[in-house]
Amino acid sequence: MKSALRPAIVIVSFALAACNTGGLGASSDSPYAPTGTSNKQAVDGLEVGDRLMTAGEYELALDAYIRAATQHGMTADVLTSLGSANLGLGRLGQAEKLFQQSLDKDETRADTWNNLGVVRMEKRQYAEAEQIFRKAYALDDGESDSIRENLRLALAKMENPTYDEGTSEYKLVRRGSGDYIIRTTP
Repeated sequence: MKSALRPAIVIVSFALAACNTGGLGASSDSPYAPTGTSNKQAVDGLEVGDRLMTAGEYELALDAYIRAATQHGMTADVLTSLGSANLGLGRLGQAEKLFQQSLDKDETRADTWNNLGVVRMEKRQYAEAEQIFRKAYALDDGESDSIRENLRLALAKMENPTYDEGTSEYKLVRRGSGDYIIRTTP
């Protein structure tokens, strides 16, 4: 009798399992993550990267900008953002290449010119940095305090390369409003 009952239990179990629609997300008070796809749009990678840059999380920002590149392509905006993250990580050569690529696509971007000037300041190429900051300042119509301050610092360093007003802070300009501050290490 036991042997005849066993196959019947298995068949009934499979039949009941086939009736289950699956998924645990049907209940609104379920402790499990919902299943299926969401119809909400993901936050733009450039915006996420900008927030991470503001927080000083340059490696995570770089990852977000790389994701943005898959969405937008290698636009001037994405290249400048990637360069800014690399500059924050101290990768001057990589940042410089990315800023140059961005300027090849759009040479009217004051933020990119400014950030390229910051790279040159970090490399102690003060005369070149001063010229680049002048170009950025002209393209920005003198609106950015950050670019003006970077230009002032470059001029001071040209006159006296040992000039140090305490802790030097170079300001990266980002798209939209606001600045990133890159602090130099002595």
